[in-house]
Amino acid sequence: MSLFDLTGKRVLVTGGTHGLGMAMAEGLAGAGAELIINGTTPSKMQQALDHYKRKGYKVSGHIFDITNEKAAAQYVEKIEKEGQIDILINNAGIIKREQAIDMPVESFRQVIDVDLVGAFIMSQLVARKMIKRKAGKIINICSMMSELGRNSVSAYAAAKGGLKMLTRNLATEWAKYNIQVNGIGPGYFATSQTEPIRIDGHPFNEFIINRTPAGRWGNPEDLAGTAVFLSSKASDFVNGQIIYVDGGILATIGKPSNEV
Repeated sequence: MSLFDLTGKRVLVTGGTHGLGMAMAEGLAGAGAELIINGTTPSKMQQALDHYKRKGYKVSGHIFDITNEKAAAQYVEKIEKEGQIDILINNAGIIKREQAIDMPVESFRQVIDVDLVGAFIMSQLVARKMIKRKAGKIINICSMMSELGRNSVSAYAAAKGGLKMLTRNLATEWAKYNIQVNGIGPGYFATSQTEPIRIDGHPFNEFIINRTPAGRWGNPEDLAGTAVFLSSKASDFVNGQIIYVDGGILATIGKPSNEV
């Protein structure tokens, strides 16, 4: 199990105060990593830190906007003075559901800025330190929308598609420094955000269950194993890959309506 041991490693998780970011952070902490959590809302940050500490994890929190290059640079420098960042998980993101024909350009730009540009800013800042040490892991949280289109999420899909290609390009440039850059593409997960549409009888709930070969929504902890793998020695020769944790959705065109 030493291949997956993260004892002594420090991991920075952007957007790690709730949801899937928190689930991945818990998995990494369970493997021995020290957590550094980024967020933008003080109340959520305090709740998250309390949660992590109750579980006995070593954790610190930092409030800053990943799209603000100057602020991000200051915080990365501050964090590095306390100890090196061995692993970066670019998890922070937003989504705006609106038909492309009606979506204000300002809203489109905001999604791109947070979901794609923010990940670039953080990767660049952290990689500068990793390159000097000739070691590091960067994990970008992509999406099934990195591969597929869907109604009303044009900005999100454009950002996540871009993040997939950014992952591959950064891996290409930084592999020679022993830095592995990979991505995780979550499917549909049971979170507080999806709770209203996961009730029995809801059309979208039925659609996801029928569309997913596993026949269920993902549980947040289903992401922990992949996050640990891509953060550990076990993935030292894995680079530029997107691992989709989706219950098999991308593997199939779907179940025929008359299938028993």
